[in-house]
Amino acid sequence: MDEFLNKKEVLKNIILKLHKGLSINEAKEIFENKVGTITSIEIAELEQSLINDGLSPEEIKKFCNVHALLFQAALTKNISQEESTAHPIYLFKLENREIEKNTDIIKEKIKNKDSYNIEQIKQELKPLLLKLKGIDIHYIRKEHLLFPFLEKYGFMGPSKVMWGKDNEIRDLLRNALLKVDELNNQSQINEYVNNHITPLIEEIEGMIFKEEKILFPASLEKLSLDDWVKILNESEEVGYIFIEKPKETSSLIKELKQAVIEEPEIKDGIIISYPSGEIKLKELMFLLNTLPVDITFIDKDDTVKYFTDNKNRIFVRTKSIIGRKVQNCHPPQSIDNVEEILKSFKEGKKDSFDFWINFKEKLVYIKYFALRDNNKNYLGTLEVTQDITEIKNLKGEKRLLK
Repeated sequence: MDEFLNKKEVLKNIILKLHKGLSINEAKEIFENKVGTITSIEIAELEQSLINDGLSPEEIKKFCNVHALLFQAALTKNISQEESTAHPIYLFKLENREIEKNTDIIKEKIKNKDSYNIEQIKQELKPLLLKLKGIDIHYIRKEHLLFPFLEKYGFMGPSKVMWGKDNEIRDLLRNALLKVDELNNQSQINEYVNNHITPLIEEIEGMIFKEEKILFPASLEKLSLDDWVKILNESEEVGYIFIEKPKETSSLIKELKQAVIEEPEIKDGIIISYPSGEIKLKELMFLLNTLPVDITFIDKDDTVKYFTDNKNRIFVRTKSIIGRKVQNCHPPQSIDNVEEILKSFKEGKKDSFDFWINFKEKLVYIKYFALRDNNKNYLGTLEVTQDITEIKNLKGEKRLLK
């Protein structure tokens, strides 16, 4: 208990000093020197105790950035060396070793292709190819995390060249899977292996060589430790394939995410800064009005607050409905449905409802979403309406710009 009270006093003093101008880095240094390591749960307990003592949650909120820095520092120590089991490059290479195991099995299989019949090829080769589809996650993580950080340092080659090679591998794998189902006689096996399997394996193994001899060394040379922490953190969103990430690192990342309160803010009165990027107010208005859907937002008190104002709205919306209760915007026979949707959203029983109707020779898809914050608090309801007449009739693929 004495230790808890001591930590609580340290935390309280830091929060008060932050209010008086103490920098976040200085606060982090004081906390590390006087408290040392601490978990998210311990910090939450300390913060709750301070709230119980009468300290404002707004004041305590100032400590959140320090909280995040504490865990980022711990994460940085965890991946300071390439050989560390938490370093993104180590994890990329670990995946490559698993990819090679799969390609080695395929190579062994096709050595005996002359003794295989059609059914054996389909039963033994197809599952291996399906498993190999997981390589896409490896490539996505590389393309959407490594490449952008390299571009910040003016290193554009990988995104201009290697991404194209990744897509060639994706196409080879897609075609290999399509063609294996089309095999119907023994004479086609040799042609299938030579035209589809062998080129696929060669390209995959060639990409592993390019990654480990060119891409990864260049990344290690150019990227900072802070870059690697961000890459590791965002890798959680993309995922891993064939491997399990280190448990210690997963725990640190989880605590880092809990520590960071990501909320939008207004910059210079005209820019909204979100955790996922920035956009000007004017750009946001035109962006929303250009979406191929009609959007209406009802707040948590059932008041209509906003709708997109595009040229081709499906249902009429006039500005006079702003500030009106949504129940008053529907005919009497629809009120029960409206109330049921809102009630289930507010009680947390449902997160969405969808309907589709024929309206003026169009097939219209209507979906209602419950808007919730990170703590699952109900913020309101979003109605999204879309004309899906043409979408419903789409067939095949369109990959070329026409």
